[in-house]
Amino acid sequence: MEAALAKKPRSKVLERAVFALACAPIAWLGVAALTGRLTADPIAFLLNQLGLTALQVLLASLACTPLQQVFGWKWPLRLRRMLGLFAFFYACAHFLTYSVLDQGLAVGEIWKDVVKRKFITIGMATFAILLPLAVTSTNKMVKRLGFHRWKLLHRLVYLAGALAVVHFYWRVKKDHTEPLVYGAILALLLGVRLVSFMRMAINDRAKRSSLAG
Repeated sequence: MEAALAKKPRSKVLERAVFALACAPIAWLGVAALTGRLTADPIAFLLNQLGLTALQVLLASLACTPLQQVFGWKWPLRLRRMLGLFAFFYACAHFLTYSVLDQGLAVGEIWKDVVKRKFITIGMATFAILLPLAVTSTNKMVKRLGFHRWKLLHRLVYLAGALAVVHFYWRVKKDHTEPLVYGAILALLLGVRLVSFMRMAINDRAKRSSLAG
């Protein structure tokens, strides 16, 4: 009982620390905007920084379950939802910077970009996937959808991660080292999940065989 009570304050401290870290990029960009330090092309700078932060936080959310599976840690799972919502927040900021500041909400021009520029097509597809995941992230939505259907829906986050990496890769014109690094991280995380899934399937099969025997 005492150990459980001791864990709760530590858990809150961890969650608050991660919350503060997740807020840091947007706070830094806000200060940079107010002090005129967004480089000579502020809109492009904002687009790049917000998009990169969205990808980083999305990968951090995807790392929570593999960390638990590999090391047996429980604390990453408590951060998974918050990180996922922060990833969506930065994706929204990235999208709004493009659609409002860069394109001035010119729907026709935005549509032309979506059709003609493949990295924008992929970016919009990524955002379209993240939107329903964010909307259904609450406990009420889990109950409303049913856990099985909710879980199937939220597995789309892996597709969103893959599309986000492709979006970044196609956005970069010359040196693709950075997007390839993020792609390798995503591949590692997916590999851990795949190995864990295969182990569970083998164990389930073994249990069924023993019961049948």
